[in-house]
Amino acid sequence: MAKQSAGILAYRIKNGQLQVFLVHPGGPFWQHKDINTWSIPKGEIEQGEDKWHAAIREFKEETGITLSVKNPIELKPVKQKGGKEVFAWAIETNFDADKIKSNSFEMEWPPKSGHFKKFPEIDKGQWFDIATAMIKINKAQQDFLEELKEKLGF
Repeated sequence: MAKQSAGILAYRIKNGQLQVFLVHPGGPFWQHKDINTWSIPKGEIEQGEDKWHAAIREFKEETGITLSVKNPIELKPVKQKGGKEVFAWAIETNFDADKIKSNSFEMEWPPKSGHFKKFPEIDKGQWFDIATAMIKINKAQQDFLEELKEKLGF
């Protein structure tokens, strides 16, 4: 069975403009990549875990932010290039992107060196207008942005 992830597409309306919050993956492989690299905060659904609860848990793990949830908008799942199915909900919220704090992971770096280093799961998060977000986000997740625009009338 293909892996499944769940996540939250945080959005806000600022000066009449729709903005979305995206995160950039941490670690050395992603360090110099930008276009089609960003993502909604998301992660794998644990065995027996409800998709909605996984989305909220992953948002907290990747950003350090506990969301106050009102009227989540369920979005249609997307399938990413590697076959992973991603479930998402859009939530209107507002927070300072500079204050996020991600969990971390450990990996051997450089490869085959025997040295292990810790890296943040995400190295930064940022609010983007939709046009910029469409360029930055993983191509499969562009559908989330299109659906949100349509549902909100933008």
